[in-house]
Amino acid sequence: MTTWRTRIEPFTRPLFFTASRLSRGMTLGVRGVATDTQGRVLLVKHTYLHGWWLPGGGVDRGETTQAAVVRELREEAGLIARSEPRLLSVHSNERFFRGDHVLVFAVDAFDLTDRTSHGEIAEIGWFAPDALPEDTTRATRARLAEVFDGAPADPNW
Repeated sequence: MTTWRTRIEPFTRPLFFTASRLSRGMTLGVRGVATDTQGRVLLVKHTYLHGWWLPGGGVDRGETTQAAVVRELREEAGLIARSEPRLLSVHSNERFFRGDHVLVFAVDAFDLTDRTSHGEIAEIGWFAPDALPEDTTRATRARLAEVFDGAPADPNW
């Protein structure tokens, strides 16, 4: 599903990045890997980006990376972590945005409730790691191959 936000995102992205760069010297993001009892992984589809992604987002000033991934999972998917997020990997996202880094965490125990963010997420889905939607992003596929298939962690996002 293509929304107006998806169509304008390529034009608004430079403005967002400029504002981010002016307010921070480096950006830091988190993504969360959560699997249900059937071994399916949680993915989200944003209203402003194409494809399926691991849920996550930016780390706010004064916030730990663990707190950020817990917050993002709650906001985007209604997932409430019952265990401390476990760091899986760290990646440089220089290809997409200079100075950006992404940390990937596993959340091993959680409850599900209503999400708190509205307007940002178009869809939420649980998928078998070997049967991901066709439009799953390249980086998401790479991270899941590292987690589920034992592929070596790529330092680049």
